[in-house]
Parts: sequence; structure tokens; C-alpha cells
Amino acid sequence: MEINQDTHSKLIGYLLWIFGFLGAHRFYYGKPITGTIWFLTLGLLFIGWFIDLFLIPAMDREADIRYESGEVSYNIGWILLTFLGVFGLHRMYMGKWITGILYLLTGGLFLVGVLYDFWTLNDQISQRNREVRFG
Repeated sequence: MEINQDTHSKLIGYLLWIFGFLGAHRFYYGKPITGTIWFLTLGLLFIGWFIDLFLIPAMDREADIRYESGEVSYNIGWILLTFLGVFGLHRMYMGKWITGILYLLTGGLFLVGVLYDFWTLNDQISQRNREVRFG
């Protein structure tokens, strides 16, 4: 296992923080429950959103430890999901062509699939990286 793996980027984290009152940066760093709370409460009425400005470095370090680095980039996957999720490009990027095309034809499975991917994308990428590494 690589000790200094850098799976997530602070730059992407801060860019997603701009939309953080919707929980985007929290989903990115693998915190789907608080991401959902931020989404439903506008970042705890913007107070939690502002505090997260200072918590992003710690969330980044935690994500770097928690998730498996490899061929599939978390940054590219999250950018594709965040901005083009309904088209399934993030799934195609991970090599999941069938579900990617299904997302493309159904608007991200009527947005339910996109929501599912916001909750699970880090784990999906980590699993894919393990599969590529260990066969």
C-alpha cells in the first residue's frame, strides 16, 4: 500500500466548496450523510458551509488515507458526475459502459442513479482501482 497516495485534490475540494451549500465537497470527500444534510439545509444555513472552508484540508487527508489510488482518477470521476452525471460519462470513464449508456438514455436513471452515485462514487472508484491492480 502506498503511504503517500493522493487520491483527492484540495483544489477540486475548494472548487466544489463553491457549491458546498449543496454538499458537493462533502460527497467528494466521502461524507454522504453530511453531504445530504448540507443539501437539505443549504449547508446548515450557510454556517456549516463557511466552517468547511477551514475543514477541507483535514477532509482531504482523511480521503487520501481511506480510498485506493490507481488508474481511475477520483478527480475526473467527480467532475464528470457533478457536471455531467445524467449523461453517464463518469460511469463510462470507470469502464461501466452498459450502465453509462443506460444513464445516457434515461437521464441518469431519472436522477435516482445520479443520487446513488453521489453516495457511492468514491467506493466504486476504489473498488475499480483494486480490481485493476490485483486483477
